[in-house]
Amino acid sequence: MPATDQRLEVAMGQMLRIGVTVAALVVLAGGVLYLFHASGPPPDYSHFHGAPAAQEHVGSIFAGALRSESKSLIEFGILLLIATPICRVLFGVVGFSLLQDWLYTGVSAIVLTVLLLSFFTRR
Repeated sequence: MPATDQRLEVAMGQMLRIGVTVAALVVLAGGVLYLFHASGPPPDYSHFHGAPAAQEHVGSIFAGALRSESKSLIEFGILLLIATPICRVLFGVVGFSLLQDWLYTGVSAIVLTVLLLSFFTRR
């Protein structure tokens, strides 16, 4: 394996480690804030109550995370965790194209297209 291929693999591995670590730290911070601010009667878990409609949009999650809202921080960490492999595939498309490895560039581009379509379409 040429040195450039190995450097690309090492960089992709580091990207995944950093992405997962940052996402876990954000979720942990949100969880600590949630427990710190939790008060009142214990929640009723006998019935499922979905998230409010405001929390279904990425913009409201970002805004809440900037205000250090615990639930928004947890959701932002989960979004970071979802974005990590997508960024890895995007990095693969760019890296393989710079190495002029057109087969892997094409395969990575197809995988990226499928990931983005599944993420942005509700089915």
